[in-house]
Amino acid sequence: MMTGAYSESYLNDAMENLGDMVDYSVCDLGFDPDEFFGWFISSKISSEFESGNPKYIAGMSGVELANAILKEVNVTYKYRDHEYTDYKGKEYWSGWIYAYYQWITGKRFCDLVERGLKLSTVMSMYILHEADESKFVEVANEIVSRNVNQRKPRLVEIRKARGYSQKELSDASGVSLRMIQLYEQRQNDINKAQASVVLKLSKALGCGVEDILE
Repeated sequence: MMTGAYSESYLNDAMENLGDMVDYSVCDLGFDPDEFFGWFISSKISSEFESGNPKYIAGMSGVELANAILKEVNVTYKYRDHEYTDYKGKEYWSGWIYAYYQWITGKRFCDLVERGLKLSTVMSMYILHEADESKFVEVANEIVSRNVNQRKPRLVEIRKARGYSQKELSDASGVSLRMIQLYEQRQNDINKAQASVVLKLSKALGCGVEDILE
């Protein structure tokens, strides 16, 4: 098994709480799953959850997480009690297995969604709910990999968004033009680049190191 994003001792709580959070927000509050998950990602709670902050992955219930997210993103809604039942449907399972996948990959929720793993997509995979978690990981990896290969490299997207040509980025960062071209053509893997190179590029682009990694 790959190294998780945080201590495995917290994993069961994290999975159950994210499952309850999704179940409550979709089934009880009636929010669209992808819209709510977008609010989750835009809140600070997402990054705290990813890093394994015990306050969020174990110290708060799914209902408390959902309410905290909605408060932070300033969404008006009518509070409802959570209808706890023995039956756990696709809403609960999608949050439950998503927490597992984020843990085992160590990737940010926003990156996973960007790479095609929307919450509604996970819900559509409910047929896997009785299979071992490794089967979901296998299928999710295929989705993520396929979408990464179809997209332009993130370095290209961010460079263009900043209005830089390759030459201008080279001048601003001190990274050779040829090296930038090789990364953008995926002939060289930017994930295997020297840390100093990635840091120079991210500083020149005004973004985080993780934003230009594939």
